[in-house]
Amino acid sequence: MARSTPATQRKRKSVTSSEPQPSARKSSRTEAKNRAVAADDERQAPPEAEIEVIPSSEEATNSSSTTTSKKNGTAATKRASSRKKPAEEPTVDAPVEVSDTEDSAEMGSLKQIRPVKSPAKKGKRNSDDEDSDARFLGSPVADKDARERWPHRYAKKDAKQNKGSSEDDEELIEALRHYTRALVDGIQYELNDNAHVKAADGEDSYICKIVEMFEGVDGYPYFTAQWYYRAKDTIIEDAYQIDKTRVFFSEVKDDNPLDCLLKKLNIVMRPLEVDWEGKRSPVPDCDYHCDAQYLLPYASFVKFPSESTEASESSSTISQSCEVSQPNEKSEPFTLLDLYSGCGGMSTGLCLGSKLSGQQLVTVRNESVEDFLALLLEWEKLCIRFSLISSDDPEKKQAYPFDAEEDEGEDSEGDDDDDETPDDSESFEVENILNICYGKPDDKDRGLYFKVQWKGYGPEYDTWEPLDGLGNCLKAIRDFVTNGFNRKMLPLPGSIDVICGGPPCQGISGFNRFRNKDNPLDDEKNKQLIVYMDVVKYLRPKYVLMENVVDILKFADGFLGRYAIGRLIEMNYQTRVGMLAAGAYGLPQFRNRVFLWGALPTLDLPPYPLPTHDVLVRGVFPNKFEVENGETRDEMPYTKEPETEFQRLIRLRTPEALDLSSPSLNSHRPYELNADDYERVCHIPKKKGANFRDLPGVRVRDDNKVEFDPAIERVLLKSKKPLVPDYAMSFVKGTSSKPFARLWWDETVPTVVTRAEPHNQAILHPEQDRVLSVRENARLQGFPDYYKLVGPIKERYIQVGNAVAVPVARALGYALGMALNHNVERAPLLTLPSDYLEKAHPTTPASSQDEA
Repeated sequence: MARSTPATQRKRKSVTSSEPQPSARKSSRTEAKNRAVAADDERQAPPEAEIEVIPSSEEATNSSSTTTSKKNGTAATKRASSRKKPAEEPTVDAPVEVSDTEDSAEMGSLKQIRPVKSPAKKGKRNSDDEDSDARFLGSPVADKDARERWPHRYAKKDAKQNKGSSEDDEELIEALRHYTRALVDGIQYELNDNAHVKAADGEDSYICKIVEMFEGVDGYPYFTAQWYYRAKDTIIEDAYQIDKTRVFFSEVKDDNPLDCLLKKLNIVMRPLEVDWEGKRSPVPDCDYHCDAQYLLPYASFVKFPSESTEASESSSTISQSCEVSQPNEKSEPFTLLDLYSGCGGMSTGLCLGSKLSGQQLVTVRNESVEDFLALLLEWEKLCIRFSLISSDDPEKKQAYPFDAEEDEGEDSEGDDDDDETPDDSESFEVENILNICYGKPDDKDRGLYFKVQWKGYGPEYDTWEPLDGLGNCLKAIRDFVTNGFNRKMLPLPGSIDVICGGPPCQGISGFNRFRNKDNPLDDEKNKQLIVYMDVVKYLRPKYVLMENVVDILKFADGFLGRYAIGRLIEMNYQTRVGMLAAGAYGLPQFRNRVFLWGALPTLDLPPYPLPTHDVLVRGVFPNKFEVENGETRDEMPYTKEPETEFQRLIRLRTPEALDLSSPSLNSHRPYELNADDYERVCHIPKKKGANFRDLPGVRVRDDNKVEFDPAIERVLLKSKKPLVPDYAMSFVKGTSSKPFARLWWDETVPTVVTRAEPHNQAILHPEQDRVLSVRENARLQGFPDYYKLVGPIKERYIQVGNAVAVPVARALGYALGMALNHNVERAPLLTLPSDYLEKAHPTTPASSQDEA
């Protein structure tokens, strides 16, 4: 069924109004009224928030003609304020959905997020006021000038239809003549004035800029509104409170009856500034202030374009392309802080990608972010204490236990040591301070600790001591802090160029049966999102890249995702959010993830790279390397030359890689199954689609649910436990085929997991009786074979499973480097250069025969 747009709803409202109209158009108005009433009866609910799969770069280029109309505002995404949706339909505010289907996996990947709602709802006429007066003033714009400025209003209907339109496009109202001034209820408006527009009862008035005034061919007076959004009307909604007088200008336009106007507004347009330590210029006296644009594609908040910028971001499938990138002159490399780094997949990829675009990133990695933030706050205070940096903030100036030693030193200057009283007890003197941390390692005590080297004792006697216990160590602490400051041991505000990371939000996991849908941030398992944004607020990096699972935009109406965007907006960052799938960047794994960009207002907001690959289908598992369930070797040599393109690429080594003379395979060790599970795995056939349903005694019903076959006696293992466990039969109410399922060579893996257990996921090797090894999972994530993983086997699986796929991060790193080079436009998508893949891989293959 066709669905009406808010603009046509406004027009219908005006036609059915009881307000007297000029008699010259009486007949046509009566017909219009009848048509509108009939159409209103069939009106459906307004459009919902959408997520669109971004096409390939070729399709993106070819679709530019389709998206131009959206740029011009003829296809606004809005909802009617007073219209309730049928109970069986999802609400407009429902979370965005992502379907992990085969089609979406093959198309690959970058998806577009549209805002949940728009402030541009149907304007409500002032028809309640019998004395309402709305008319144009002065002479109309000269016909020739009007046709030049607004040619679309004067095109013939048949020509207009030939241009084509989508079902979301509004019906264009043709004009008889245009005006530049109007009078509504005694208030005079001029073209380009800002105004309040009447909304439904109980709702805040809408805010617009009047960009057009015209009399329609139906004889009614109209104005075209270009809408401002309050924060609550954007994707942020109520997830984070933004200044209520701050609004965001959009490219959304539509037509409204003239008498919808309520009052003129004073909206101050100001530049998007960096709010550094509260030094932002004060907001002048006004009704609202506006410092950024809100663009629907990728829910983007961006600075206003310069006068020379002609590109528009509203065309969501139009991308920029680049063939050659020149490095930006910079004496030092940019600093990248990787929070919740794990095994460093995101920072590794970002560094590789930025290098391809001519930029170098130096990585600092950190895992325990909450303590890290507390340490940074204390480190800044110490730097202030020793006059290494200055601050006017009294809260950053505090007294320390060693201050008393400085005072005593001044009083006792010149005293002889002969007055010291001998002490037979053993004394310990601090030789050096070696390190600093917040929270004693392997202890629950929180606070500032220093690692102390004791005079006359070896390294085995080094200890961690609390600050309060170092009252007589002024010189040692001063030397340590000064040296650390000079070496940039810890970052200070403004010293970090890029922060990346994926704050864990385990509270939204589907495995969590006690998820807090009402107040997600009250769940301790989601607190790291707050900590991550607190680090960003403190360090004020140039760029921010946050990664997370798709559920951050789905759980609790996407509250956590909207909160993250709101925090960045409150800090005056430009932002955009999108999704990328690993399969579109060279991996046989779908793995859809959300990426949120942030950029300071003085910089270019990085775009999203368009897909580079069709999904790879074979050559991931080193199947020629036979390993058993209990394999314990961490290193094994390559025994054959690479047989597939994937194996050739994954074995490539960089000149910086260590131990190039003896290339080998690292971490090709599977998680060791217990005896019962191993015996079950050995019974699973080595064929495509094999799983526990192939075991004796299991019967599949017509409704795809499993049940035990009463005609077959239940088979037992050597331990006398059943071959087919009850949990496999009841998983997902008996409809799932994942328990003890084998992967196959021509299949795409949904996602690499952190737990290598076959009970509820397809993780068995196609031809060997074991789960995938750590290295096989690492290959699925795009980690090259030279990348070594350490720690217990379970921890290695977790590190790899939580990592960002390296090829995805590499493509994002290239886009980041282009932004650092000031070599990107405002378009949200980037077509990677034709030689990107060739440059993305080193040139030294590792095999059993080469010695680099």
